[in-house]
Amino acid sequence: MSSNWRRPFSSLDEELPNEPAPVASVSHSHSELSDGSLKYTLEKGGNDSPPAYQEATGAPVERNSPLGYSVGPMIIIFLNISKMIGTGVFSTPSAVLKGTGSVGLALVYWALGFLTSIASFSVYLEYASYFPNRSGSDVVHLEQTYPRPRWLFPTAYAFNAVALSFSSGNAIVLADYMFRIGGHVPSPWEVKGVAVAGYTVALLCVIFHTRFAYQLSNGIGLIKVLTLVFISIAGLVVLGGLVPRVSNPHANFVDPFEGFEGRPTPYGLTTAMYRIIFSYGGFENAFNVVNEVKNPVKQLRRHGFLSLAIVAVLYLLANIAYFAAVPKEDLRAAKQITASLFFTNVFGSSNAVRGFNFLIVLSAFGNIVAGMLGTSRLIRECGRQGVLPFPWIWASTRPFGTPLRPYVIKYAFNILMILTLPADDAIHFITDIQIYPSAFFFLLLAAGIYIIRYRRRCLGLPRAEFHAWGPIIVFNILINLYGGLFAGDVSFWYATYVVVGIAILVGCGVYYYFWVSLMPKLRGYRIRQVVLDVDDGAAQSHKLVKVPVEELAEWDATHDAVGRTRGSGGSQDDAEGKAPVTKAGSAC
Repeated sequence: MSSNWRRPFSSLDEELPNEPAPVASVSHSHSELSDGSLKYTLEKGGNDSPPAYQEATGAPVERNSPLGYSVGPMIIIFLNISKMIGTGVFSTPSAVLKGTGSVGLALVYWALGFLTSIASFSVYLEYASYFPNRSGSDVVHLEQTYPRPRWLFPTAYAFNAVALSFSSGNAIVLADYMFRIGGHVPSPWEVKGVAVAGYTVALLCVIFHTRFAYQLSNGIGLIKVLTLVFISIAGLVVLGGLVPRVSNPHANFVDPFEGFEGRPTPYGLTTAMYRIIFSYGGFENAFNVVNEVKNPVKQLRRHGFLSLAIVAVLYLLANIAYFAAVPKEDLRAAKQITASLFFTNVFGSSNAVRGFNFLIVLSAFGNIVAGMLGTSRLIRECGRQGVLPFPWIWASTRPFGTPLRPYVIKYAFNILMILTLPADDAIHFITDIQIYPSAFFFLLLAAGIYIIRYRRRCLGLPRAEFHAWGPIIVFNILINLYGGLFAGDVSFWYATYVVVGIAILVGCGVYYYFWVSLMPKLRGYRIRQVVLDVDDGAAQSHKLVKVPVEELAEWDATHDAVGRTRGSGGSQDDAEGKAPVTKAGSAC
């Protein structure tokens, strides 16, 4: 039974090369482990993390990050903050209030959002403990947790990451608030034009210099924090009765759990929860740059949690401020301009309000920048797995030392989304369409922690530097199962996002079957991986190649499990350090 658990979907893996005996072993010249169906190689990066084992079909570890090691404590904090504080806390409180049906329950839900984020953060941190020398977070975690069938999950997630890495909702809100600054009611195509312009400026800010992009993210993140601090203080002033424009600041708190007509529906509560999860999205952003962080697990544990705690406190205070200054009936109907209503009620229609709206524009812009920084590494890692066409293009950091091609592909898909969707529906549909694929992959990640632990125990590998608490993992699994109840909130057919989300997952499975199984059998070849040096060896990637069946034996004899030519010196040597190992089967 334990063998089947370690090697699921065995029917698609009949042709794994060089199958060893089903016991753990260490090759003293190449530092390899095997549990009988999977091979693990000992790899070490240049970010001061200890050597770590990873399954051999995973993208090769880059021992010297071509993107440098400039990510320190402040960048970790503000990389997360800039991604979390985007448009959610300024735009979605109205949808949360509408879904929960009362002020009190809305505030409870914002606090629950913090707890769900902490649970997910713990899962990410344990994964980072296992693979501390790989950037790309979800890509790496899925690749290593579900290596069989080979390349299935990398293929599915690569499409999800490339085609659904949307942050165009922030560009739409950026455009909305820009027009509010000028007091102009825009047409849909005016909104689209400004959104495209904003996204283009963001692209130009990140493609030329990595350190500058990080510093820009830090600066905008600090402004975001100060903006929410200002809103929070203003809200306390309103509650103190010091703002004559607000006649009854305590009205929404007299009976906070008094709802609107009827009781909140399961649909409304689920919608509210996912709007809040969307607002907290970004707490994992720093995990996308792990290989650029010195001593990553310690740094991420300390400063990643700090960023999440700061944002949670500010979110709660900002919502209290909104409820103090704006009647709940007005908030319920506000859609994407919640913060603007707050500014108007407190300060009136003045130049000050325009200035505050500009801060929200800057916040949305900062979210786009932070999202580009994180997801560009994620997309780059998808390319380095070899499952995307032209892997050297994705892995290369030339000519500016930045992941230029992932930036451009993310830009292209987001511009397409901005131009093709109705402007009024864009932000909600963009959120909705990612729900099913994201919940599916997050569910696999949460459950995968137990798979990783089991395999490591069988291999005799030590406990991770960080070990998530069991109930937190179970809570994570339940939250992502709950995501299946979510329904869309757009003017066209409400279940469009369901069909699109499921179709994406099914399409990935069909494509994989034709690419990896059917076509090789029909045409008499098998797919193997080879390590590809990019930019004169500064970066590495896997390339998947077609090997004729009659040449398989020779190929497998001359290449190791990673895909390097045997005797090339590319594998990790024992001198670089080795984790203690025991015979597989002794613990399982």
